[in-house]
Amino acid sequence: MGLEYARQLASEGCGLALVSNRPDELAAAAGTLSSEFGVKVATLDMDLCAPGAAAKVLEWCDAEGICPDILINNAGMFFMQYLGPENLAKASAMVDIHVKAVTELSVLFGSRMKERGTGYILNVASMTAWIPAPGIAVYSASKAYMASFGRSLSYELRPYGVTVTTVCPAAIDTGLYGLGKRQRLWLRRLGIMRSPEWLVRRALRGMKKGRRILRPGFGNHLVPFIVSLMPARLKDRLGMRWINR
Repeated sequence: MGLEYARQLASEGCGLALVSNRPDELAAAAGTLSSEFGVKVATLDMDLCAPGAAAKVLEWCDAEGICPDILINNAGMFFMQYLGPENLAKASAMVDIHVKAVTELSVLFGSRMKERGTGYILNVASMTAWIPAPGIAVYSASKAYMASFGRSLSYELRPYGVTVTTVCPAAIDTGLYGLGKRQRLWLRRLGIMRSPEWLVRRALRGMKKGRRILRPGFGNHLVPFIVSLMPARLKDRLGMRWINR
């Protein structure tokens, strides 16, 4: 999905600064975007879970003479397991990238934007921010943090010309969920899963309009409502059945 954000912004003539911990994919994306759209693409191989990563990204931007008008916090991770000591390290890494990195990047780059009197911050959360989600407890909780943080930060920065938009999509057809091609195809045909192109278009449009919270798609509103009506015991059973499968 990060590549699609880059592609759509490049199509508008935006120069890009891409940060990822996948150097081969990063180099390939930079080459493709630069040749296809004729824009400058700078890249940084960085693990955003690492201590001090946000400050290092800002230092890199300063060294490269990059002054971003738009910050997109899209990096993330996902796993579906009930929590236990065996996956606590993964859960901690998820908190680092969804909570710590998003907070620090938003504050550091948001402060620069505040000084200039203009800028956009776009944080990518999830529909699960609004529902209890057994099996992805840390994922949904960290996305709920992003939604709450983004909304509050938007009120702090809006008077200074900086908008903060948090987009909370339902399932998007990426490799995040580890599903097979056939499963993804059927989910898209049923309208349960949407394409990255569909989501990014709406996210960027909402960002430019200054939307604080964006929940694209009818299912994004329907599913949380249905879940809110379910008895707690039914949620327990559905969670166990989902994990066991």
